[in-house]
Amino acid sequence: METADLLERCYPGRRAELKRDIFRKALTLFNEQGIEATTIDMIRAECATSVGAIYHHFGNKEGLVAALFFTALDDQAQLRDSYLAQAETTEAGVYALVHSYVDWVDSQPEWARFQYHARFAVTKGPFKDELVTRNKARNKQLLTWLGASNRGEELGGMPNELILSLIIGQAESYCRAWLSGRVKSSPRIYRDQLASAAWRSLAPTDRA
Repeated sequence: METADLLERCYPGRRAELKRDIFRKALTLFNEQGIEATTIDMIRAECATSVGAIYHHFGNKEGLVAALFFTALDDQAQLRDSYLAQAETTEAGVYALVHSYVDWVDSQPEWARFQYHARFAVTKGPFKDELVTRNKARNKQLLTWLGASNRGEELGGMPNELILSLIIGQAESYCRAWLSGRVKSSPRIYRDQLASAAWRSLAPTDRA
């Protein structure tokens, strides 16, 4: 799943061609130059379009950053939900969450790198309220899974607000190290070890 495939999947059709091109060029510039250093004029030059066209689609640079960030989150959530839908047990669900996270980062490293860098800007910027609203809609299936009647006991009685950090935390740490070049092996190689570690971190004492 390359960048182009992700954009074709999220914004299909000829009418969205310019939008996809802006996204591709902006993503590259944000990752190479940094979000703060990248200007709308730099993106315009790469896209061979007008500043007005970019503003028409996204409003301003903050809007473009947020749109890229939301696109990444939506695509990641779709993969997560497809994995979670196939999980028939709580343990399988934990594995599904870790596997989907790792597999998405492995297949979309440029999007994942941008997502990590942009998170602070979006959560503290003018689109923070929209992010909250989108997250509630995006995580509906996940929250249903977490809220299942027997889930709390099987996950060691952990509070819901802590569970996701325990499940994803180790995988996220390794993925960040891989994206920054601190480790060389793809996180996908270790997906089962990371999922097993997540499950053990949640296991009641008599099951660990």
